[in-house]
Amino acid sequence: MSAPAVHVRGLRRVFGARAVLDGIDLDIARGEFLALLGASGTGKTTLLRILGALDRADQGTVLVPPARTVVFQEPRLIPSKRVLGNVTVGLPRGEATRETGRQALAEVGLADHADAWPSTLSGGEAQRAALARALVREPQLLLLDEPFAALDALTRLRMQDLVGDLCRRHRPAVLLVTHDVDEAIRLADRVAVLRDGALVRDETVAVDRPRDPADPAFAALRRDLLADLGVHQATEAH
Repeated sequence: MSAPAVHVRGLRRVFGARAVLDGIDLDIARGEFLALLGASGTGKTTLLRILGALDRADQGTVLVPPARTVVFQEPRLIPSKRVLGNVTVGLPRGEATRETGRQALAEVGLADHADAWPSTLSGGEAQRAALARALVREPQLLLLDEPFAALDALTRLRMQDLVGDLCRRHRPAVLLVTHDVDEAIRLADRVAVLRDGALVRDETVAVDRPRDPADPAFAALRRDLLADLGVHQATEAH
């Protein structure tokens, strides 16, 4: 069996007197998509930031691949660079890099926007550009920090489909941080719930694809995950 892309053991992160993460054990296989759920302030983004080398662990073992990228809730495009320049920022200059960037834009449906300025993009287009910027680097680990949270409902569904398709094509290990239970079930191979600094659930999503919220297995998993998050759905009377 090959080593996982992400290997975490005994991870602890403390802010003041509070342990935001306390004894986290987590593996993510190469090519696996893991969604992480939890209420606000439970440490989801802290864990993502540690995996992305944007924060440090106070204790424990954290092994991650060197090639990793992050897509945040905000696209974080550079206003003074055109869309293609944003996608290829930090990469070696040259026509080969520009062509790779154009291919990445085509993958996310922005082939005609290479020369556009970020200010002319819609919210969904800007987030697709941010996704192209992440994937053009062919990461072994893709970290998604609530990347659809600021989008309208229809654009959000389209972006979920796009991300799912791109991740199946490129096969990075993926960690998606989200508050949206349906989004987690729809996209992930595994789903985990973080509460009070600990993982209280970590299981395979045993729902056939394409996943339909009307599927009884989807509904049952949603109910269990919501209960883990402290939300209890009323059962229908028969």
